[in-house]
Amino acid sequence: MKRPSLIIAWGAGLLGATGVALGAVAAHRVPEPALATAAQMLIVHAAAVLALASIANQSERPGIWIIAAALLMTGITLFAGDIASRAFLGDRLFPMAAPMGGSTLIVGWLASTIAASLSLRGRG
Repeated sequence: MKRPSLIIAWGAGLLGATGVALGAVAAHRVPEPALATAAQMLIVHAAAVLALASIANQSERPGIWIIAAALLMTGITLFAGDIASRAFLGDRLFPMAAPMGGSTLIVGWLASTIAASLSLRGRG
């Protein structure tokens, strides 16, 4: 199941690049503190997603790892996207986008915990 892992890794690269670009904008162009937070969160979660894709590549049952990575990607996109939308456009993506993104991030991290637990038991 290398193909889904590669797609996830590709997405992690986009998240990381977006985080660096957003950090530069936050430092030099837009004096919005939340934008720096969004950039930092993007970079951290890009690295986590890349790690999950790598683990999935090594796992006998990579599905749960891919699900965890996809949840993190979705969550950080909603969370950071909403913050960036507020900073650049003056309006949110849609009502509750950032809280939904944050909740999805929590679920993604819990999914990675479940994947690790299953792997420790020899089921993942």
